[in-house]
Amino acid sequence: MNDKLYSITELAEEFDITPRAIRFYETKGLLSPQRAGATRVYNYRDRARLVLVLRGKRLGFTLEDIKEYIDLYDADRSHSEQLAHLMLVGRKRISELEQQLEDVQTTLVELRKIEAEAHDALQARGLDPEEAVRDIVRKLPAKAGA
Repeated sequence: MNDKLYSITELAEEFDITPRAIRFYETKGLLSPQRAGATRVYNYRDRARLVLVLRGKRLGFTLEDIKEYIDLYDADRSHSEQLAHLMLVGRKRISELEQQLEDVQTTLVELRKIEAEAHDALQARGLDPEEAVRDIVRKLPAKAGA
């Protein structure tokens, strides 16, 4: 087993997050470092848990879902319950993402329709729609630093 210990700074740098984020995950019960005096020290298990937390967040899971998953890992040595839970929350997240995708696609259709209507209205007025857009862009104030 790996007995390397990590400081909060080492983990923060390795995963490109802030020490404050790591402390936040501690307050949520996702990490439980040991203490060497006033200093937090993280073992391989804490590092593995942090990997799971960050992966779960990247996939859009709530911290509550992630904590349940991690807690099941500790409680069920066969990991069967953990795997079933992962399937359940995974399915829920897939459903949420599919709904978001549908909403985005609907919005894109509406925006394309609005753009086409504006294009046609400019043409009906005898204007070149692309030239009209370029005129507007030229009139926009320049952004600082751009």
